[in-house]
Amino acid sequence: MISAAIHGFLLALGLILPLGVQNVFVFNQGAAQPRWLNTLPVVLTAALCDTLLIFLAVFGVSAVVFAINWIQTTILIIGIGFLVFMGYTTWKSKPSVSGEANQFFSPRKQIAFAASVSLLNPHAIMDTIGVIGTSSLSYTGSAKYSFMIACILVSWIWFLGLSVAGRLLGRMDQSGKMVGILNKISAVIMWGTAIYLILTLI
Repeated sequence: MISAAIHGFLLALGLILPLGVQNVFVFNQGAAQPRWLNTLPVVLTAALCDTLLIFLAVFGVSAVVFAINWIQTTILIIGIGFLVFMGYTTWKSKPSVSGEANQFFSPRKQIAFAASVSLLNPHAIMDTIGVIGTSSLSYTGSAKYSFMIACILVSWIWFLGLSVAGRLLGRMDQSGKMVGILNKISAVIMWGTAIYLILTLI
């Protein structure tokens, strides 16, 4: 149960660290809004959308493929390939914390934009369905719930922290060096998770 929670925490952390569209938007709203409290609409929307995707991934994917061995194996292989590829892409990426998202958004626009980049983002769907959902197949009962809760907890902590960091790091790290370091750490975690999934196949 504890190992499942640790696995879920590290896996979700590795997947959420890269500053993609969703994260850049939350980060930049933290930097652009006059007060941190004004970023709550985007933080809550992003976190709730991730919670929904993770819940559907863990219980939807596992419910369908748990009893069908060849489908489970196929999805695990796809998940491994996806993690290796995303790890490579993340390692080589050169993130930027500036751009058109760095502007003041009203609460309604924050919610609409955050929901769209969360629920209509193929990358986010692949992360949750293809990786988190697949990884949850290794667990049953309370261990599965621990895994899922740990993944969800990472999203909430990350988006809250990211909005705060937007007000601090965004004004201090114009070069994006710190973001680059975070991406390197994320890539290593993804590759480590891929190795873990390979071991489950063996």
